[in-house]
Amino acid sequence: MEEVLDTYSSIGAASEGVYKDRGSRFIALAYPVESESEARELIEQVRREYHDARHCCPAYRIGRDGSLWRASDDGEPAGSAGRQILSQIDSMSLSDILVVVVRYFGGIKLGVPGLIKAYRGATKYALDKAEIVEKVAGRVWKVEFSYDEMPMVMKVVKDLGLQPSATDFGLDCSLEVRVRLSQEEAFKSRLDNPSVRLTAV
Repeated sequence: MEEVLDTYSSIGAASEGVYKDRGSRFIALAYPVESESEARELIEQVRREYHDARHCCPAYRIGRDGSLWRASDDGEPAGSAGRQILSQIDSMSLSDILVVVVRYFGGIKLGVPGLIKAYRGATKYALDKAEIVEKVAGRVWKVEFSYDEMPMVMKVVKDLGLQPSATDFGLDCSLEVRVRLSQEEAFKSRLDNPSVRLTAV
């Protein structure tokens, strides 16, 4: 059976980097994020906080494989900002991360090569300061079962080292567990029972 790779790198906390060139100031703000809505919310927050800045260029990657991404030049010449921020994120193989680079214009145009260098440089400074953490990709499953099946279900949960949450032992029983991707097949096959219902949350 093919091994499932379920670990990836992200940052543990927000970090900041500043790059200056001919009076222009580029402030890179890096944030750990877990969803597109969270990333969008933070982008709007940065826009409000730095409302007097000339440009506010974001880029993010989300998910274990980083397949969800976006990059914006926010009025800078095409390809000079957002893609450069994203290339720095990719050079460190990071995901679940948003970087917004805020630019205060210094009065002298930098040209596209200067902008590329500035947006890359600011992002690199922020990421170099960040704490890199390993994340484990997984999914939350709801398990519904009868009291008769409880010993079997709890044994599987214990054997796989899972932490039950949202437990409900009323007329019937249910609980939720977060299962890492590499354990999903074992989890589902061991709970393959007509009296047990599994639902991905």
